[in-house]
Amino acid sequence: MEDTLFDRTFRDDEGNIVIAQPPNLPIIVAIVATLLKFIAPGGNIYLALDAVAFGAWFTWAWLELFEGVNYFRRTLGLAALLFIIASRLQW
Repeated sequence: MEDTLFDRTFRDDEGNIVIAQPPNLPIIVAIVATLLKFIAPGGNIYLALDAVAFGAWFTWAWLELFEGVNYFRRTLGLAALLFIIASRLQW
């Protein structure tokens, strides 16, 4: 099989096109913590959920960036990592 840019971008090591994958633990924790932030009252509970959500999103993005199965997943990790860091900056 010819190793084209399309193959390196969207295919994994087995030749399957991979755009979405079953969720792993960091993204499940990130989604749940983010959703719980919307119903949590302010104060310490909100701050704890915010910290857990940030850590889980950061972990998921980091894993995708360095261990993604193809260039698309790694680019997705980079974009997510840049977004979560930018969202924390105070302008």
